Amino acid sequence: MTIIKSHPFGIQRKIVANMTADSNRNIPHVTYMYEADVTEFFAHFKELNAKNPADKKVTFNTVILKVIAEALKKVPNLNAHLDFNRKLVRGKLHIIKEINITMPMIFPNGEMMTVNLIDFGNKNIYQMTEYIDNLKKKMDNTNLEHAMFEVSLRDTLIELSKGHPILAFYRAIGSLTGKDRLKLLSGKELKKHYSIPKHKRVTVDDLKQGTVMVTNFGSLYPNQKGAGAMLEIIPPQVTAYAIGAVTKKPVVVTEDGEDKIVIRSILPICIAFDHRALDFDDIVPMIKAFDDIFSNFDSIFSE
Repeated sequence: MTIIKSHPFGIQRKIVANMTADSNRNIPHVTYMYEADVTEFFAHFKELNAKNPADKKVTFNTVILKVIAEALKKVPNLNAHLDFNRKLVRGKLHIIKEINITMPMIFPNGEMMTVNLIDFGNKNIYQMTEYIDNLKKKMDNTNLEHAMFEVSLRDTLIELSKGHPILAFYRAIGSLTGKDRLKLLSGKELKKHYSIPKHKRVTVDDLKQGTVMVTNFGSLYPNQKGAGAMLEIIPPQVTAYAIGAVTKKPVVVTEDGEDKIVIRSILPICIAFDHRALDFDDIVPMIKAFDDIFSNFDSIFSE
């Protein structure tokens, strides 16, 4: 075996690797593939966007974030954090009022990191678009490696507070030693970083975990024909959603008592849930909420 090139993990990859490893090690995942018929919904979105002026253009990703937020309002038990002690077999599900969506975004340096879209349950699609646009502007003003170090430091302190000093120690060693150690800001550069007001740069609040994870595979490759069938739930969240790409598929419909095959626009949505906290009957109301929203969608596009 001949190694062509080796890429050591940077801080972004370390954070993602740690989160996903914890997820797969500790959470019993169950996934369900929901296929939404979005024929009229998607056509309405495209028609509305074509009429909108430049400052009112929205992405389909933002529209789906709105759909998920509205569905969670109907099924608040899924907008929750789990507190579980395996040794004592004690658990508590904390239902959260605010809908804060954790979503992967591509940073200006080309790396991917999850961001926290705060209080999206109380925003319309245009306010959501403005929020995401402002977050992108904040990324341009931020030393992202330093911001991610602050996230790593916060996670290490959390492990210390949980009584895991050895784990915290090894995290510190891994971050600050070796060829792939962090190159932290210092002196004038550090002062310049913190001289930027918090509302104009990415902070720990922008990068901390929300109440639910939404990842959009479809936006990375709109012409894909498959669908995500598995994704990590990031603790303490209890659900995650992977959005595919809208694809035309043959569907059987019944008209005048007869079955017919027609071409419809289908959007695959993978729903993953933590089996420690939820059973499939907890997910059924979410599926029904999706069905209702995709069929009666006027409120999704209202200001």
